[in-house]
Amino acid sequence: MEDVLTVRRWRRYGADRLYVTQESGARVGSVDLQSGEVVVDDPAHEAGLRRAAQAYLRADVAELAMALPAPGVGALDPVDEEALQAWLGGDDWDSVNVAAIRGERGSSVRTRLERMGDEGWQVVHDVPLGRQGSLVEHLLIGPAGIFTVAERRHPGQRIVVEGRTLAVDGRSMSYLRDARLEATRVQGALLAAACAAITVRGVVVVHGDLEVRTVQPQHDAFAIARQDVQTVFRAMPVRLDPARIMAIAHVARQRSTWSR
Repeated sequence: MEDVLTVRRWRRYGADRLYVTQESGARVGSVDLQSGEVVVDDPAHEAGLRRAAQAYLRADVAELAMALPAPGVGALDPVDEEALQAWLGGDDWDSVNVAAIRGERGSSVRTRLERMGDEGWQVVHDVPLGRQGSLVEHLLIGPAGIFTVAERRHPGQRIVVEGRTLAVDGRSMSYLRDARLEATRVQGALLAAACAAITVRGVVVVHGDLEVRTVQPQHDAFAIARQDVQTVFRAMPVRLDPARIMAIAHVARQRSTWSR
């Protein structure tokens, strides 16, 4: 009988890791998505760990279960190995075929935001807002302004935005309200850190069948589908010049900015 690997993502206090376990609960290992470190308890299972991590990153799910390849079998093919290396970064980045990876479907929101770096955007992940353990998933700073970005997953469900409300299969959710409050808190922290005359807008990126019936006012929170992330931000009018973007991003990366 095949053993099953379970992959779960853990993001707290600035860390971002995948933990892989067997069906019995026994630990297989972990992948640090920031440093690129791969830790495996049994070297014979490293190929399975890497394949499970790649499958998880492609699937964009909260948790993934898949069959464990036999020891010594199931190494990633070159394209998958390059895609995983692109996620992990590290010394081999220059050798990665970026063009091939960018054509891969199902990229995560994190990856989609980071790809906008070539167009003058800066992104800060897992911003520790306040002293209560709250995290802003992504803070995006670029030509169109400053945005908090949160992901909400409802694959296969119908999501409707009308007025200032968002409903999933007819059930009202607080996502837009939460995005407004988060953006307000981030804006206050940046203003207190001497970033004058700024506006922060909340964005909810949804995984599901999105229908927007009412376009939100210019400075209000709004929802977009995952596949439209880059298109929407690129289409916005320019509000910040490159020097201003870099200055704000520098402040945003200082832990003292968020601990006031």
